[in-house]
Amino acid sequence: MNGKTENSENYHHILNEYYHAIMSMKDGNFEFDLPITGEKWDRIAHALNDLRSALVKRSRETFLISQIKDRINSGMTLDEILNYCFESFREIIPYNRIGFAVVEEDGKSVRAVWARSDARKMILEKDYSASLTGSSLERIMQTGNPRILNDLEEYFRNHPQSLSTKKVIDEGMRSSLTCPLMIKGKPAGFLFFSSMKTNTYKDIHIEIFREIAEQAALILEKGRLYQWLHDLNELKNTLLGIAAHDLKNPIGVIKGFSELLMDGVFGSVTEQQKKYILRIHTNCDAMLKLINDLLEISAIESGKLELSLQEIDPASYLEEFHEYSRIMARQKGINMVINAPKELPKAVLDPNRINQVLNNLVSNAIKYSYPETTITLKARVNDAKYLEITVQDQGQGISEEYIPLLFRDYQKAGSRPTGGEQSSGLGLAIVRRIVRAHEGHFHIESKLGEGSVFSIALPLKGPQKQKADYREL
Repeated sequence: MNGKTENSENYHHILNEYYHAIMSMKDGNFEFDLPITGEKWDRIAHALNDLRSALVKRSRETFLISQIKDRINSGMTLDEILNYCFESFREIIPYNRIGFAVVEEDGKSVRAVWARSDARKMILEKDYSASLTGSSLERIMQTGNPRILNDLEEYFRNHPQSLSTKKVIDEGMRSSLTCPLMIKGKPAGFLFFSSMKTNTYKDIHIEIFREIAEQAALILEKGRLYQWLHDLNELKNTLLGIAAHDLKNPIGVIKGFSELLMDGVFGSVTEQQKKYILRIHTNCDAMLKLINDLLEISAIESGKLELSLQEIDPASYLEEFHEYSRIMARQKGINMVINAPKELPKAVLDPNRINQVLNNLVSNAIKYSYPETTITLKARVNDAKYLEITVQDQGQGISEEYIPLLFRDYQKAGSRPTGGEQSSGLGLAIVRRIVRAHEGHFHIESKLGEGSVFSIALPLKGPQKQKADYREL
């Protein structure tokens, strides 16, 4: 009787363990390992342990795939994402080599664009090209299904014309899995997984390879779209540069003749005539400012902005800038003051470019402020690493929805200049790019009807990278 009771209790205990194991997996908790006791229900324990291992593996696969998606959306390059794949997927799929190739625009050939291998020397390298027409790769494209070769040496003996197979064999690879990449139903390229062992992919579950290939196709499509936009942007910058340069000379001539007329070189002029000549002169200045902004933005976009870094004394530099700015502000009846310590640590920057930044910020503050208000130029050291310079006005302020737009080319704040001044909508775009080239930060705070605060923070030691990505907003 006692034996039956003990068996019954043991039976219920094991059933309880199985129940808790199943409920744990349902909740996503796989931290268990059912014991194997040699009893008749061990088959269930084996099955549950196997199920747990399969779910853990699938969960890890799903996580890694989601990581690829995150990296695509974060703007990582093709090389960066594929390097991440190479380093991260070993725990769930076997390989010693991954290659990535694209179908050329003519559809007749395929070209390797990336590869990584555990081999001491990589034989099949980037830019290797081969004909697609009539090849085994063309047949893979036609079926849309992955191809598995579990013995590359045997395959090469039967297909001695396959130079790419010979190259990967020479690297030490003995089996491979090839996934076609499709974009909107059209062939785009291939993702190759290779192993140094034969039969590596004999019993492999290929769905994970399909999912990686799908993400690789998205990377490829995004890269092509980016290149297309980049080429259009380059064309736009070239056309802007040519147009602006060609406009600059004739407008300069018109301005020069207007000055000669004003000075009476061609004879006396009446007060009314002077008024109209002055209007011509003023509009020429506005047009030249717009043209210079166009030339500046096209130069920056094409990567031609170069910094001439110097170590400066910020206190004296800002004091000199303040003296110049105060004259501009006074012409509109605006008070310009400076609020900065007499002693600031030395800073490494391009004084001409930062002068351009500050001039844009102060000009904007003057443009959108009313007479008898104050503009304050401030400076301080932030976090012992940055020189922070602030331009604060008591102007109209900027509505909250307009602030993000100010970072884009040709965008304006929605407010009207208080003196009828003109604006290209490029000033702040130029400011932000120059600040980014210094590896600094640009920040705006504003309240409608109360004024705005424009701040830049520049690293005291100057930019550390060889080439900053200042073109991207």
